[in-house]
Amino acid sequence: MNILIVDGNEKKASDSYVELGMDTQYEVYSKILKKLSNNLLNITIVHPAVEDNFIPLGVNLDDFDGIAWTGSLLNIYDATPSINRQIELAKKLLTKKNNIFGSCWGLHVLVTAAGGKIRKNPNGLEAVVARNIVLNEQGIDHPMYYGKNSTFDSFCWHYDDTEFLPENTTVLASNEKSKIQAISFRNKNSIIWAVQYHPEFDPVWMSGLMNQREKVLLEEGVYKNQGEFSSYKNFFSNVKKFYDQKNHLNISNNLINEKLHTMELSNWLNYIKSTD
Repeated sequence: MNILIVDGNEKKASDSYVELGMDTQYEVYSKILKKLSNNLLNITIVHPAVEDNFIPLGVNLDDFDGIAWTGSLLNIYDATPSINRQIELAKKLLTKKNNIFGSCWGLHVLVTAAGGKIRKNPNGLEAVVARNIVLNEQGIDHPMYYGKNSTFDSFCWHYDDTEFLPENTTVLASNEKSKIQAISFRNKNSIIWAVQYHPEFDPVWMSGLMNQREKVLLEEGVYKNQGEFSSYKNFFSNVKKFYDQKNHLNISNNLINEKLHTMELSNWLNYIKSTD
């Protein structure tokens, strides 16, 4: 199966992860998709936020069974060239027969390309853990959520959310921070699944992100104080070592069990196979 990963980040953002010994967001995505598929994927990665000519020689956009769109530090309403290139790529992909999965920024790009609008979330930053995401009836019945609990937590980081959706979009999940935590829609021959959170992130990577953004998390009040911040960061850095703190920190299994927190991606890969 051929998968295209669209990296949403500019080079500076990706370099900031590497400098801390972390995987970039596109590496995180590539590794988890390969793991979930037992390495039965041919993955191509493109970087439209980095360069104009981002499609490698010999690569045709019709060659892919699925497209996964990563998160990003960008804000879609800034409309810079690196953002506009991604919107134009999304518009092109939406005219083809595609299965597309978007995480966070990926949702923002796909919604914008299809005629919706993204705004700064009036409820503020939602960071590290998106709590109590609830599936509605459409979500419970949707193939993206086969086997998923009807209420769950997921890793996240976003300042923005959806102001209005493209036509014929189905909302699948919500929580207090955002009424639109997951959507599905068709655009001509393309089928789009997109989530506001990050099923691809894992606890160790999130602990690295917390380390990188400690100042912001404390200033924004995501954690009440340094002690609370350190407790969560340490837990995510080594879940096995600090497992006895799980209940005290109100950590659910669906957040730290890889099979459960990546279920949306497993279901997406299975859906692509079933529709081949």
